[in-house]
Amino acid sequence: MNKKERYEAVLGYFRREMPVAETELHYQNNFQLLVAVILSAQCTDKRVNMVTPELFSHYPDAQTMAAAEEFEVLEYVKSVSYPNSKARHLVEMARMLMEKHGGEVPSDMNELLQLPGVGRKTANVVQSVAFGKSAMAVDTHVFRVSHRIGLVSKSDTTPLKVETQLVKHIPEADIPRAHHWLILHGRYVCTAKKPHCEQCGLSGFCKYFSLSSKEPAR
Repeated sequence: MNKKERYEAVLGYFRREMPVAETELHYQNNFQLLVAVILSAQCTDKRVNMVTPELFSHYPDAQTMAAAEEFEVLEYVKSVSYPNSKARHLVEMARMLMEKHGGEVPSDMNELLQLPGVGRKTANVVQSVAFGKSAMAVDTHVFRVSHRIGLVSKSDTTPLKVETQLVKHIPEADIPRAHHWLILHGRYVCTAKKPHCEQCGLSGFCKYFSLSSKEPAR
């Protein structure tokens, strides 16, 4: 199976089995989405969703968070990973939104990347989820699953290289959903420590499964 055939098979499977694929983060507006994505860096969505209801009840928008002090925000996010730096980034990000964007989250990639706490992955998530753009965010799940299935090559050793290959081969209309397809597949089926190949509908065209099934028994 060549790469084109593999992409067609994988995308066909997800279109059938997961026609609706969305973020598992909870939010009510674009600002809250951005906050949740910043908090989710090296942290589970489940943990973030435990933290954000109380956080958003006090700081529902950029204006209220921009008026807060770092230690006040820290009180609500202290159970996530790297709470001190994230609390600082959230307050600085909210203040920049107020100063430069009227409190609204920008849709432009370069403007998003200027915000404190926002890297390329976060910016791509916001572009895709908030604005429906064909942006492919590559987190650890997307990176791992793409390599295991064989959607990208061993030489694609950085998130940007993986992003470039995925965007190149996935139809533009599918990219927003494909981001979630790969994340959810990695979160619940193709898990980091031990992939659940026996439960996977992709095993028939997965490079990892093909190679592992040929290994001699020990």
